[in-house]
Amino acid sequence: MDVKSLKRRSEFEWVLEPRGEMRVPGVLFASETLIRDMDDKVIEQVSHVAALPGIQKASYAMPDAHWGYGFPIGGVAAFDPAEGGVISAGGVGFDISCGVRTVCTGLTRESVEPFKKDLADGLYRKVPVGMGRGGKVHLGRQEMDAMLTGGAEWAIRSGYGKTEDLARIEEHGNMKGADAGVVSSHAKERQKNEMGTLGSGNHYLEVQEVVAVYDPVIAEAYGIAEGDIVVSIHCGSRGLGHQIGTEYLKSMAISAAQHGIKLPDRQLACAPIDSPVGQSYLGAMRAAMNCAMANRQIITHLVREVFADLLPRAGLEVLYDVSHNTCKVEEHVLDGRPRRLFVHRKGATRAFGPGHPDIPEDLREVGQPVLIGGTMGSASYVLAGTGESMRHAFGSAVHGAGRAMSRKQALKRWRGRQVMDELAERGVLIRSPSQRGVAEEAPGAYKDVSVVVEVAHRAGLARKVAKLEPIVCVKG
Repeated sequence: MDVKSLKRRSEFEWVLEPRGEMRVPGVLFASETLIRDMDDKVIEQVSHVAALPGIQKASYAMPDAHWGYGFPIGGVAAFDPAEGGVISAGGVGFDISCGVRTVCTGLTRESVEPFKKDLADGLYRKVPVGMGRGGKVHLGRQEMDAMLTGGAEWAIRSGYGKTEDLARIEEHGNMKGADAGVVSSHAKERQKNEMGTLGSGNHYLEVQEVVAVYDPVIAEAYGIAEGDIVVSIHCGSRGLGHQIGTEYLKSMAISAAQHGIKLPDRQLACAPIDSPVGQSYLGAMRAAMNCAMANRQIITHLVREVFADLLPRAGLEVLYDVSHNTCKVEEHVLDGRPRRLFVHRKGATRAFGPGHPDIPEDLREVGQPVLIGGTMGSASYVLAGTGESMRHAFGSAVHGAGRAMSRKQALKRWRGRQVMDELAERGVLIRSPSQRGVAEEAPGAYKDVSVVVEVAHRAGLARKVAKLEPIVCVKG
């Protein structure tokens, strides 16, 4: 990307002044190196988002930003319905509520190492993975609707986990306002056999070691220490979320025209928040969020079963579960007064600072856990939300490394077996049904997650707490 079009506000903050149809500035959080390495489409998409009706303050891009559908991945934008604000399916993404759950085991690397291969094989057998792969949970019509309105609460009532898990899940595991009635029968049909499954692409289930602690006080509050073993689950709403995104993009394109909304890009199809289409999409999207939280809850239960067989001393307590493809109604202070805004985060994670009432009470003093996933063989991170982030970007932070090359480019450069062998030499066991998928998700196909996290930390978007490195990865 050419930096000449941007004004540098600080070391890690770059501004695109309003031009053309832009209603607000564009703001990118990145180092100069990350900015130069971003594809030009990012700045184009940031400017397009800034032209949507009712947008507030700025159109943001996180340090891991790259080109996406409509919004850039790593894009954040807030809209006020009182000012004609819109909701955009492209601003949420197709994998609605894709997110990360990290679970503390209470074990150390030393105690797990002798069981590493058995863990890899056991998790791979227990948790279905791969495109279109179904699981052992089959939902009829009534159970499907109960899941879509109940989320992780439904999963726990159905025997997958314990009530205590809910305290450490965003929205306490149940997104209110979900409406199963506006989810199409086709979307439900796609999901009826996919609960408790990882899916494909960049989704994974990893056993990880805490290799570094940067903030001992927050780490202690989160229950992690150097040498600990944790398990992280990265997945979303599977086929249901994708179908909802596909269907509502079509209806939003019609709605935008009916409401006289000039779209800078058809992929930014949107509807006024208070319109029938906008309200319908909100109900469907929230149902997909519940689907994703229920899915991660079921997978947690399956992981616990594997550990119970091999390492019965494991505790497997949820550290946190947070999503990064959502639109949430939140209160933020603008111009000195609280405002009710609809915050789109596409490939960006909520990162509320200390004292926020939506943070679990026992963690409120130190800030919300922010879980940053790497890709197989690269590090992941635990961060904490900051008060500064609340002022910067509506309490938002990065969600991962961000791709540096397309899947097609990755396939030309790597072979799956080559990647698996190289990682095995480093002590990381990979289990995957697709060598093609492994090649597409090779660590080198992504930006350096440590660089992205360091920029997020120094920009004040979130505070570094701990670094995690994988020892086992079940990959889609």
